[in-house]
Order: sequence, then C-alpha cells, then structure tokens
Amino acid sequence: MDDEYLTVSQVNAYINRMLKYDRNLQNIYIRGEISNYKTYPSGHSYFTLKDDKSQIPAVMFKGRKHSLKFQPEDGMKVIIKGKIEVYERDGKYQLYATTITEDGIGELHIAFEQLKKKLDSEGLFDDAHKKEIPKYPQRIGVVTARTGAAIRDIITTIKRRYPYCEVLVFSTLVQGEMAANQIVRQIRHAQQFDIDTLIVGRGGGSIEDLWPFNEEIVAREIYACRIPVISAVGHEIDWTISDFVADIRAATPTAAAEIAVPEISEVKYKLNQLTQRTNKAINEKLIQNKQKIENISQKQIFKNPESIYEIKQMHLDNLIGKLNLTSKNIIAENRTRLLKIESRSVLRNPEEVTKAKRDIFIRNVDKLTILDPLLTLKRGYSIAKRDAKVISSAKDVKTGDELDIEFDDGTVNTKVI
Repeated sequence: MDDEYLTVSQVNAYINRMLKYDRNLQNIYIRGEISNYKTYPSGHSYFTLKDDKSQIPAVMFKGRKHSLKFQPEDGMKVIIKGKIEVYERDGKYQLYATTITEDGIGELHIAFEQLKKKLDSEGLFDDAHKKEIPKYPQRIGVVTARTGAAIRDIITTIKRRYPYCEVLVFSTLVQGEMAANQIVRQIRHAQQFDIDTLIVGRGGGSIEDLWPFNEEIVAREIYACRIPVISAVGHEIDWTISDFVADIRAATPTAAAEIAVPEISEVKYKLNQLTQRTNKAINEKLIQNKQKIENISQKQIFKNPESIYEIKQMHLDNLIGKLNLTSKNIIAENRTRLLKIESRSVLRNPEEVTKAKRDIFIRNVDKLTILDPLLTLKRGYSIAKRDAKVISSAKDVKTGDELDIEFDDGTVNTKVI
C-alpha cells in the first residue's frame, strides 16, 4: 500500500529531473521586465521577471555576475539567458540566469551609460576640474600601444609641427581584460617624469576593443593625474568615459598631437611679430629719451651752471648782513639793560638794603612774641582744655566734665562739681 504513495520531496525531485532533461528549458532565452531586484550579502541576486500577463521568479548567483557589464535595475527591459529548474525545498520552479542583456541595447552600452551617470554625478566631468593644456611644451608623454598607427601618427605629427618637443612613449595594452590595469600603471609611471602634457588613447576599433577606456579605474586615474591629459581614443564618432573625464578630448590620435603642440611656423610668425613690436617700442623709447635730454640741455642752468653758485652766494651774503645787524642790535639792547641794572641803589649801597630788611624782620619777631600764649602762662595764667580742646567760656562746661588745666610748669586733671 505504501508503494502507491510518494513523498513531497520525491515529487519535487522527480519534476526537477524532468525539467533538467528538457533541453529547451536548459538553454532558454526569456524577454521580460525586472522587478524587485535585490542582492543579498552572499552576492546572489534575486528578482522577478515579468510581462503584462505573467511572472517568474529568477536568481543570478554571484559566480555568474562577473560577466555583467552593468547593474540590473527595476523596470529594466532585458533578455535573460539561463535555465528553468525546481527549487525543491519550496516546490517552485524558477529561472537561473547566466547572462543578462538589456532588450534592444547591448550590455556594454548599458554599462557605459551607468558609469557615465555615476561619474558625472560625482563631478568628475565638471569644467572646474579641467587643467589647461600648455601652449609650448618641452616634453609630451603618450600612453598607448608601442606599435600601431596611433603612436606613429602622434609622433609624426608632433615632429612635423613642433620638432623642439620630446616625446616619451609609455607602452601599454589597449584592449583586452588586462589593458585597463596596464593603462592605470602607465599613467602613474608617466607622472614620475617632467612631462608637460600626457596623451592617453589608441586607434579605432569596436566598442569591445575600446572598452578599457570605459573602465572606472582608468577614468579615476585620468581624473587624479596631475599632468594635463588629452584623451584620444578611436575615431571622431567614438566616445569613451576617458573622453569625458580628461582635460580635453581629441577626435583622433592625430588631432591630439595637433592640440598638444603648436605649429612651428605660427610660433616663428608670432616671434617675428613680437620682435618687431619690441624693436619698435625700444626705438620709440630711445627717441623720447633723446628728446628729453635735448630739452633738458637747453635749460639755462646747463648753459650757465655758474649762475647757481652766484645766486647762492648772493643769498649767503644777504644772510651774513642780516646776522651782523641782528647781533649788533642784541648787544646794544643788553648793554642798555645792564646800565639800568647798575644804576639801581642795591648795587651802589647793598649794606643799607640789608639793614632795612633786618629792621623789618626784628619788628615782626617782636609782634609774634607778644602773641605767644606761653608767655601768658608764665605770667600766672592757665588754660582749661577738654579732650585736648581749649575751653574759652564757662558755658562750655557742665557738672561731671573732666578738664585738663595747663600751667606754665605742668598740667592738672580736675572734675567739675
């Protein structure tokens, strides 16, 4: 009886085997719209692929995602290559994705637009960060393949236009999976040299061939480069991320060389123009200065320099005359003042003046002696004081006051009764 029944696990396993044996479901392409896309810490991504009538759960494991050139997003129309199998634990079938491409647009194009949007939002394309390309460089570096039309065109153009400039080539792979890392290393290596301008690029090719110049690590290295960078990737119609982040974009490697150096004939023409302008300015200045010298030489002071001395001598004589007159006047005034002083009596009879002053002094001393209160005490009088203050009236004391009575020969303390 038991043999007539199957377990749930057996049923799910059986269905899963059936699906795995179906070749149509093991290598299937499905078109639909991504919904609920989510990547877990494990690195696996789970989402739903749907159309306007139905939907199917899908998963893309971490090991498969290395082939993705872009980041899947909700609402994106895609074509997924994969297989249909049953997730036996839940008894649900789902799509196991191996590749994802946007419906109608290549995945490289998607990756290009996503990185371009990302770097643009970070400001790596802003003109404010662009460095000016030197007009007259002495040394130019080129990061490209050592062989090929690109490097030949660059060197030929530079030598033809501006032969005074030295060219240093930093050879690198320009296509393939290893190219991006080599390009980054050579850009860093170039900065160890005294280089005025750095050209980074290659000749034309498919979008796959040009892809290393769309890698984020290359874009960020160009942005961080302290040397002004000219991006020269592909042909005029080709655009890469490197073109946007570089200080200037050239349509072709040859155009990059033309931007990097001036035309020697133009330089010579400008030098001739500057030489002529300089010579003209010098001649004009010489003529002006010559005229100034002639004008100065015609002045009276240069024709008769003795006149300066004569005028100063006259002025000096005038000052000496004034000084002598002033000195005589001062001496005469002082002599008159001295005679007046000598005529005074104090100089003629100083003893009389001294005697008169002494008599006045003695009279004043006598007056002060009469007013001396100590003489009053000697005649038998006394002075009453309270708290060191003289009492001049009986009204100023009352019974119980302590008084100090001062006599000529001492002081007595008493109390009023």
